[in-house]
Amino acid sequence: MKFTIQVNEGPYQHQAADSAYNFVKAALEKGHDIFRVFFYHDGVNNGTRLTTPPQDDRHVVDRWSELARENEIDLVICVAAAQRRGIVDAGEAERNGKDATNIADGFRISGLGQLIEGAVQSDRLVVFGD
Repeated sequence: MKFTIQVNEGPYQHQAADSAYNFVKAALEKGHDIFRVFFYHDGVNNGTRLTTPPQDDRHVVDRWSELARENEIDLVICVAAAQRRGIVDAGEAERNGKDATNIADGFRISGLGQLIEGAVQSDRLVVFGD
């Protein structure tokens, strides 16, 4: 089965990000395909490289980056939600006159069309968070 995952909540504030990560990991272990993980609303905060949790805590952002790298998963951050929350890649920084970027490895910024495409191309769209 092919899945697209939508994550609507940020790390450390809600269980949704951890649940989505664990779902994706388990689905891959069972031989399913992950077409895309789309981060929306506060979920875009899963994609900032500036997250620095204490050493004895899990690093949610790094876990997503590593999972994407090892399994060639497309991690997409909604552009409108990212702009509202200060998540910036090189293209958005240039377009908006910002002097830095903060997007984590393995993530990219794009529009809602990527979520729609994922829903169309997948057998299931699974949403985590409100």
